[in-house]
Amino acid sequence: TKGVYMMECLVTQKLWKSVCGGSPSDFKGEDLPVEKVSWLDCVLFANKLSEKMGYEKVYEINGENVKMNIAANGYRLPPEAEWEYAARGGENYKYAGSDNLDEVGWYTENSGSKTHPVGKKKANGYGLYDMSGNVWEWCWDWYGDYDVSKSTDPQGLKSGSRRVIRGGSWCNRAKRCRVAYRLDYCPSDRFNDLGVRFLSIQ
Repeated sequence: TKGVYMMECLVTQKLWKSVCGGSPSDFKGEDLPVEKVSWLDCVLFANKLSEKMGYEKVYEINGENVKMNIAANGYRLPPEAEWEYAARGGENYKYAGSDNLDEVGWYTENSGSKTHPVGKKKANGYGLYDMSGNVWEWCWDWYGDYDVSKSTDPQGLKSGSRRVIRGGSWCNRAKRCRVAYRLDYCPSDRFNDLGVRFLSIQ
C-alpha cells in the first residue's frame, strides 16, 4: 500500500566502487552486477550510499545487530513481499517480464557460466531489469514460512538465522528464476552468484 522507488538495475561494480573504493566480485567489469557481497555488506553499503546522496540512513548497525527505520528516505534492502511485487511488474508471468526466461534473464542455459552487464535483457512491466537471473538478490527478511494471516503489507519474521534471497542467477536452472521461488543464505555468505538492488521512498 506504500509507494517505493526500486533501482531499475542490480547494483553494478561501478556503483559499488564509487562508494566503497573497490569491488569484491569474481567477474570483473564496471557494468556487471556486484557479487560476493554478504547481507551485512549490503546494509552497510546502503547506509554509505544514503549518506553520499544526502538521504537519511535507514539502518542502525551495532555489530551484526541491525535495526531498520522504514520511515527513513535512504536506501534499503527490499522486504521479500516488496521484492516479489516489483518482480511481478503488474503482470502474470512465470518470470519477471515474460514466460520465456531467455527474453528476460541470464541463467544456466544462456549465461556461459558468468554474469552479464545489467539491463541488457527485456524489462518487466515496471521497467525493472534482471529480476529473474544474473545474480540472486538479498532481501531484508529472515527466512521462514509466510504469515498467511496478513496479506496487506506483510512483514517477515522478527528473528531467524538465514536471510531470504530471490530471483535466481546465472548458474541456476529456470525453475529457480521464477518470481515465486524463494531461497535462503546465511547473512555472512558471499558467493559469485549473489548480489543486490535497493529501494527507497525518496
